[in-house]
Amino acid sequence: MNKLINIGFGNVINSSKIIGIISPDAAPIKRMVQSAKDAGVAIDATCGRKTKSVIVMENGSLVLSSLLPDTITSRVNHVEGLE
Repeated sequence: MNKLINIGFGNVINSSKIIGIISPDAAPIKRMVQSAKDAGVAIDATCGRKTKSVIVMENGSLVLSSLLPDTITSRVNHVEGLE
């Protein structure tokens, strides 16, 4: 069953398709985000705000969110029943 989580500003993603949630501060992550944007597989869900987390999905796409990784992680854990 699909369990959707809010990643900010009314945007939702399927929590069972998440591979990882990472901070965009490191240079390798910035390069990964830029190459995903160039390839057209980056989904910007920040609504013009600063990117605070990068969500890596099963299909190889990246979802950019303005929520902190800790916030998204707690929402995923809550939906999955881990908290």
